[in-house]
Amino acid sequence: MFTLSGLQEMIDSISRERNLPKLAVQAALREALIKGYERYRRTNRPEDNFDEEYFNNFEVELDAEEEGFRVLATKAIVATVNNPDHEIALNEVQEVAPEAQLGDTVVLDVTPDQSDFGRMAAIQTKQVLAQKLRDQQRKLVQEEFQELEGSILQARVLRFERQSVIMAVNSGFGQSEVEAELLKKDQLPNDNYRANATFRTYLKRVSEGSHRGPQLLVSRTDAGLVVDLFANEVPEIEEEVVRIVAVAREANPPSRSVGPRTKIAVDTLERDVDPVGACIGARGSRIQAVVNELRGEKIDVIRWSPDPATYIANALSPARVDQVVLIQPEEMQAHVLVPDDQLSLAIGKEGQNVRLAARLTGWKIDIKDSAKYDFEAESKKMAALAEPRQIAQPTVKKPAKTSKAARLAALEAASLAEDEWEEANRRREEEGDSPESEPLHGADAAVAVDDRSGSETSDPEADLGTTNEADGAPESAVESESSTESDGFGSARLDALQRPAADE
Repeated sequence: MFTLSGLQEMIDSISRERNLPKLAVQAALREALIKGYERYRRTNRPEDNFDEEYFNNFEVELDAEEEGFRVLATKAIVATVNNPDHEIALNEVQEVAPEAQLGDTVVLDVTPDQSDFGRMAAIQTKQVLAQKLRDQQRKLVQEEFQELEGSILQARVLRFERQSVIMAVNSGFGQSEVEAELLKKDQLPNDNYRANATFRTYLKRVSEGSHRGPQLLVSRTDAGLVVDLFANEVPEIEEEVVRIVAVAREANPPSRSVGPRTKIAVDTLERDVDPVGACIGARGSRIQAVVNELRGEKIDVIRWSPDPATYIANALSPARVDQVVLIQPEEMQAHVLVPDDQLSLAIGKEGQNVRLAARLTGWKIDIKDSAKYDFEAESKKMAALAEPRQIAQPTVKKPAKTSKAARLAALEAASLAEDEWEEANRRREEEGDSPESEPLHGADAAVAVDDRSGSETSDPEADLGTTNEADGAPESAVESESSTESDGFGSARLDALQRPAADE
């Protein structure tokens, strides 16, 4: 037994100070003592080459009652010992346990003398213990806050580091406060961050790894903060009667002359519920509570609509819109026509209103004066823009249909052609010449007929005598390759059947 006076008191003290369970403290202490033992062995036997897995069969057993610990080694029973740290001779074990056999394992006490442990090993143990305790704390924080990502936490300002604010947050599960970092980009310009001031923050991320500093990252500018604040203030959102469809927020505008602003689109499936009125509340009480928490940030609550034109018009609130023209729906571009006295209101200060409306709807919005808008000129522009796309798209020619009479004539002609071939072969045999090869069918027949006729087409209309008036040549075989699939005939087979009729 290696004596550690005050072991139980030390475990209790660390558990209280670092807010860690005693079992976690004991696990960290065991790992630290193993590392100290490794340092002791490496110092006493510098000539040996210890790899990283050499001490895997060693473990530490704490004894809080006797205030000490033991180092135990698990060894395999062998006939001949090659490594005394991992093996033990069979005859040596049988002196104590006669029933032992080769291949079994035994656990032996290899605790060093207290005087031999050394100062370097003690320092190593202390350093590793501090590191393991930090790791245990980070693991505990990660497990505690992992499921709280994306929710609101009450935070208290502790101190300032560079441009960041270090805040204390609580998960509400009975644990003590832990540190979280509020970066400069996540701070609201109207907030007054002073010591012990409290704010409601949005938990953005729980960092993993062993890097220094707080592992919780909170924000006051994230759009999720607005969503959660409305969910807390509006019971209809919590009960899913009213749903928040989209949020566009500009908490840190590009200019100081423009204040923070948010647009939020809401909707409901209940006919008797006004989603906008539910979010605003009686005399604006509900939305005012959110505005106060965000230090006076302007918030526009608008009604979502499945119709893009209506949705865009609502998103430009409080401006009055005359008409919304969807000039390129596939590219989500729209012209919004407003009266002359509504132009500045629709655009907003430094373009903030239209910028947020574009983010909220996902459409590219151009504000136009209704009195000066030229519908004819804009239509021509739209047509000019659409023409290159139509040219770029591959044109697929609609295949021509073959009449039933033509197909029957082709079948009859093919039958006559086959009879003529057999008659010609019979005459050659009587005259002593070698007969021709057997007739081809399917795709081979189509190729053979093309070779004889000198044609490169397989279009049914071309085979029946129709040609392209522009160049006097039959239509392309590639364009009409599948033109007869709807008639129940394979295209190559139909070519072979139709060509004799065309030749006749």
